[in-house]
Amino acid sequence: MSMYYIPNYNNMKQIFSVLGIAVMLSACTYNAKKEEAAKQQAVAAIKDSLKLDSFKRNETERVALAAKQAEDERVAARVREEKRELLLAERNEAAPVPRTYTQTETATRKKGWSSAAKGTLIGAGAGALGGILIDKKDGRGAIIGGLAGAGAGYLIGRDKDRKSGRVTPKN
Repeated sequence: MSMYYIPNYNNMKQIFSVLGIAVMLSACTYNAKKEEAAKQQAVAAIKDSLKLDSFKRNETERVALAAKQAEDERVAARVREEKRELLLAERNEAAPVPRTYTQTETATRKKGWSSAAKGTLIGAGAGALGGILIDKKDGRGAIIGGLAGAGAGYLIGRDKDRKSGRVTPKN
């Protein structure tokens, strides 16, 4: 035998065919990996766009909700104001309007004694004098006459004050 090994061509064919198949398979798997990576990138891009879409949708829903809440608050405030106005109108119808004095009214308001005070004083004096003349005992007639005259004078004077506008009339 010789030192050199001479390969058999059949064995060489088998080796080359195995190498060719390996190269072809590796080439096919390489393209598949690239395609898989491209698909994953496309899926990721679609997911991102869906997330962005959902964020936009979420934002528009939030803005619409805030606008609706603001409108509801405006309506509620308007309803509260209308209720308050109705209550005030009912109160004004039920109660007399309080008289407010302006500066001109307070400036022209009479100073001094009211008619009621004057009537009380005059009535008390006249009643006491009449009581002394009628009942001549120790002053009992003066006291009774003074009280009766003061009451009558007060009522007459108070009526004059109401008519003149010095006192607000009772309803």
